[in-house]
Amino acid sequence: MTHDGKPVRLGVDIGGTFTDVAMEIGEELFSTKLLTNYSAPEQAILDGVLRVAKNAGIELGAIDIVIHGTTLATNALIERRGAKTAFLTSKGFRDVIEMRTENRFEQYDLNIVLPAPLIARDARFIAAGRIGASGRELEALDEAAVMTFAKHVAAEGYESVAIGFMHSYVNPAHEIRARDIVAENAPGVSISISSEVSPQMREFERFNTVCSNAFVKPLMESYLNRLVDSLHGIGATCPVFMIHSGGGLISVETAAAFPVRLLESGPAGGAIYAADVAARHGLRKILSYDMGGTTAKICLIEDFSPKTARTFEVARNYRFKKGSGMPISIPVIEMVEIGAGGGSLAHVDGMRQIRVGPESAGSEPGPACYGRGGNRPAVTDADLVLGKLDPDNFAGGDIALSAESSEHALLAEVGNRLAMDARHAAVGVIEMVDENMTAAARVHAVENGKELGEFTMIAYGGAAPLHANRLCEKLGIDALLVPPGAGVGSAIGFLRAPFGYEAVRGAYLRLSQFDKGWVSDVLEGLEREAVAVARAGARDAELLIERKAFMRYVGQGWEIPVGLPGTALDAMGLRSAFETEYRRLFGQPLETLDVEVMNWSVKAESVSAPRQPVERVAAKHEAPSVGKRQIFDAREAGFLDAQIVERADMRTGSMVNGPAAIVEAETTTIVTAGYAATLQADGCLLVQRKETAQ
Repeated sequence: MTHDGKPVRLGVDIGGTFTDVAMEIGEELFSTKLLTNYSAPEQAILDGVLRVAKNAGIELGAIDIVIHGTTLATNALIERRGAKTAFLTSKGFRDVIEMRTENRFEQYDLNIVLPAPLIARDARFIAAGRIGASGRELEALDEAAVMTFAKHVAAEGYESVAIGFMHSYVNPAHEIRARDIVAENAPGVSISISSEVSPQMREFERFNTVCSNAFVKPLMESYLNRLVDSLHGIGATCPVFMIHSGGGLISVETAAAFPVRLLESGPAGGAIYAADVAARHGLRKILSYDMGGTTAKICLIEDFSPKTARTFEVARNYRFKKGSGMPISIPVIEMVEIGAGGGSLAHVDGMRQIRVGPESAGSEPGPACYGRGGNRPAVTDADLVLGKLDPDNFAGGDIALSAESSEHALLAEVGNRLAMDARHAAVGVIEMVDENMTAAARVHAVENGKELGEFTMIAYGGAAPLHANRLCEKLGIDALLVPPGAGVGSAIGFLRAPFGYEAVRGAYLRLSQFDKGWVSDVLEGLEREAVAVARAGARDAELLIERKAFMRYVGQGWEIPVGLPGTALDAMGLRSAFETEYRRLFGQPLETLDVEVMNWSVKAESVSAPRQPVERVAAKHEAPSVGKRQIFDAREAGFLDAQIVERADMRTGSMVNGPAAIVEAETTTIVTAGYAATLQADGCLLVQRKETAQ
């Protein structure tokens, strides 16, 4: 199915506030933003698809593929709004998910409150039986106990079951047998086993991951089935694929079976989008900045590839501190995420300090200026009062904003408590949220040993271009790129994502006891799994295979990822690869110690078409202005006369001197007084510090 011989591809991203839809027909882009419908999330998708198809002048049957990412699974975990779930584990390990790792994420807080486990104790059950760390059965599975558990599950109306036994990542036999017993005695119950969801060592992370998968699985299965049926019902009969947390595409069937893989799907699309822009512009050091309605996400991208990890946390409930959330052990694009979006609510705390987020107004009721019943001030309200937004042209004119409502809300929650007028209250709110995001970026850079002054920022998401230039000032970054369609950046990123999957397995090996045949069996099994999932979408495409071992010196607590060569492996080659990476990270290897491999991974990914490079364009002429308005500039500490420029009126080489607002349907780019913007040949806005701009 094509339109005028050009492929038609559709990306859809459901966020906490907005649902973004982007349609590409060849090189032409059509996009829209709609408020997310919490009660029926698929409805906003249908409305958006109909809208962009109408704007593009095509029939829905011409769509070739729909690629979808969503925060629904993440929100279900955060709000504890999932299925009634039971957990079956090995005898003696019932309380692992409650005991956690005994790590104190706030060292000096005497009243520290640990997050409640996802599955309450009265829904956690045990069965005797043990697999050893070597994979050998030490004690037979107590099948009678499993059968009793299954009958209890059926009688008590549980919707989903998670099964996690000790050392099942080495030998899954007990988990598979338990699944068969539960399926036979509790028909219709959804079942997840840890040896399929997350076959890695460290039982707390693995148990929590399988519990999370089971908790959201019925919800996501129902939603995905409704979505596919609804799309088919309006005439879009094309295949639907999902983007997973690692940045690749998987089938709806795989996503429904392993919805925990979708937890960071939306942010992953944004990072893929930024990496694609970076590659076209030849930029090897990128700080990607995504700010939507609910959260802000920051990711380091070097050599055109986002930084990745094997674990991450969701639902951090203690000032966003690492260790205060639920750990999920799946491959993921690594980023820092904070509750700082356009809908993040502002208040004054007991010490008379302005605080912003993490609570968000979302889309229901939304910020006060939306006029949908919200009466508390959000970041969007402060942006409106400071002149950064046009109340008559927000979201392409679909949402009329009330500056009066914003001022009332800012006065009620902030201004009256601190003896400020609405404008000063708005300044405080914006500077606080900008500093929160800046601090998160600094910490993320320090943790990775990076100097952000060497990086270029790429900003996308509905709210990011409003704040990105100010963040650049705070971080000492000289250049900022705002790509075309930035307001729906994650949805466009879905269209750039490859078909791919990363299979991970815990399989312990000391290099002093290297077994070439055993290593080959492990890697070949992982490759078969990864290729099978990738082939669901990339049937005939060339696949790139990437292999990694997660290694450490014996006695160390954590391992580092080491890329493996495609040639035959031996102990000496593995150690050499490990020591090269260890030296890069820490300066000096420990040559007398033995090395051990804890986990292995193989990623299969479709090979993308070569990206067309973009030559940087210098400013050639002034962009036409459509008017002026007063916009607050933090560095100048006052309101300045800023020119208003329609992005659609700009041509390659058009230049806009700050202060200015460059407006488009889904977002607005604020150019501060110390910067100037130039439109590049690919439609990107290059915003540079005036003294460094060429």
